[in-house]
Amino acid sequence: MLDSLPRDWRQATLLGRLLTAEGPTPVLIRGGRMVDVSGFAPTTSQFAARWRGETDVQGKDLGDLDAATFKRAWEGDSEDRVPRLLSPLDLQCLKACGVTFAVSALERVIEERARGDIAAAQSVREALEQRVGTQISAVRPGSSEAGRLKDALLAAGLWSQYLEVAIGPDAEVFTKGPVLSSVGWGDWIGVRSDSKWNNPEPEVVLVCDPAGRAVGATLGNDVNLRDIEGRSALLLGKAKDNNASSALGPFIRLFDATFTLEHVRAAEVTLEVQGEEGYVLRGSSSMRLISRDPLELIGQTIGRHHQYPDGFALFLGTMFAPIEDRDTPGLGFTHRRGDLVRIASERLGTLENRVTHCEHAPPWTFGIAALMRNLAGRGLLPPG
Repeated sequence: MLDSLPRDWRQATLLGRLLTAEGPTPVLIRGGRMVDVSGFAPTTSQFAARWRGETDVQGKDLGDLDAATFKRAWEGDSEDRVPRLLSPLDLQCLKACGVTFAVSALERVIEERARGDIAAAQSVREALEQRVGTQISAVRPGSSEAGRLKDALLAAGLWSQYLEVAIGPDAEVFTKGPVLSSVGWGDWIGVRSDSKWNNPEPEVVLVCDPAGRAVGATLGNDVNLRDIEGRSALLLGKAKDNNASSALGPFIRLFDATFTLEHVRAAEVTLEVQGEEGYVLRGSSSMRLISRDPLELIGQTIGRHHQYPDGFALFLGTMFAPIEDRDTPGLGFTHRRGDLVRIASERLGTLENRVTHCEHAPPWTFGIAALMRNLAGRGLLPPG
């Protein structure tokens, strides 16, 4: 998987999880060497809470990362293959921000006005872009200018709940999925078989400790079922939280001298989808164009109103919404089973997954109780 690592991976500090014969195991990679740090912290959640940049974290040396072999799910003979790279998150809550880019705001309004009908989307798109496209990208959310734009759009009959979170004072922050439900690099990612209009959402994901301190970042795919959410915003849970519908990885890159929040703010995220029929879709998303700063989004997620004792991961949103036709002219893009999805950023590496239907992806069976039993059986849970 060397081609999936950050460009400067030998200088990076990376935190991940391996499925070994003993069970899920947190690993730290420094100087290109991989160390089992389960003795220091049995979960990546606890590692993030405890770590303060220590350079001498003790553990079992697992050798050079470039000598490790991690099979992709579609390459192995069994889902029980080990060692296997897991999602780097375990007990952290999976939170996500929506409509943080002007382009995504327009596409959400299109979904709403087309009522999930992909055939009607293009005419709605053209009308909205003509009226409000440049105005939305030019205003700061929550500002007096944003308030005046809202008044104008209300008068024109163009206001939407999605524009409220795009330019209003409050960001959209929702729960993407349950603890331990995300999949990692090289695994299947799921879309519902009853969805006819969906797409990947390539995003940078901040990883925060229980105090809300951002300790690092990774890549994520916040799969979106556009037809289901477009029918009603109240179907967001059905559109977002499904088996294997959230992928993260390959590793959390921890903040240190080589990687800071400024690198996140300047990140370029690319997307490539390769269909088994030869179809290729490419796109990119620039974090420089985000409407709200990552620290503002963290502040709207945690505080006196909400706490996360095991930390949380926060998807920061995407500006990428594919509208190129895949098959029938005017029907835009949607996934097919077998699509290979690569989300990449040079300092975070490449998150690679293959699409299947949620009901065909391996069922999620390893939850919090199973993890606690496993850690207790390995003697990794301290008393008290």
